[in-house]
Amino acid sequence: MINVFVTDDQELYLEGLVLLLNKQPDIRVVGSALSGQELLDKVNSVEADILLLDVNLPDFGEEDLIIALRKIKPDLKVIYLTMMRGTRYVHKLNKHTIQGYLLKSATINELSTALKAVAAGGTYFSKETNISDTSQDFRNTISIDSKKVSEILSKREIEILTLICKEFSNAEIADKLFLSVSTVETHRKNLIAKLGVNNTVGLVKYALKNRLIE
Repeated sequence: MINVFVTDDQELYLEGLVLLLNKQPDIRVVGSALSGQELLDKVNSVEADILLLDVNLPDFGEEDLIIALRKIKPDLKVIYLTMMRGTRYVHKLNKHTIQGYLLKSATINELSTALKAVAAGGTYFSKETNISDTSQDFRNTISIDSKKVSEILSKREIEILTLICKEFSNAEIADKLFLSVSTVETHRKNLIAKLGVNNTVGLVKYALKNRLIE
């Protein structure tokens, strides 16, 4: 039996995932949390083999959380769940010895396969991230299929990406879309993370390469 602890800040997703996992004959969910702090408070009181962990939690940065977690449970195996296809996250998190990286769009069969692989001492990185060797440098990798951009980016993010490519500043975009500058800055950071690029220049190159703008 593989004992799993699940953490995700989206309650409906979390509850659905717990139900699906508990239906698997060789998997048992021993705990769950809706935030990084709740995870840290609970994880030491349960016997979990693997942690399924959302990359983006509102109360902790991804690296800060894994560092805090390693102090409490240094040997706990971690599989990250994410909507982010860009590989910058893998490059950053692999420094902290993670065992897996799986897209939230994965089927329960793939998730079960990942859990079994990690429980057996291996690793599992989603094929959709085009990752075969986590020791390589992913900083310049763009792994998202351009045909699936609409599945990854919101309409607002695509709108902001278009304006960025037209050389509008954050302040100008904020004024044009009736948003705060900080909101635009957050969207810009999310775009960089989701598309797996390093900076604004990378965003523009990606958009041009994949004909997201005219």
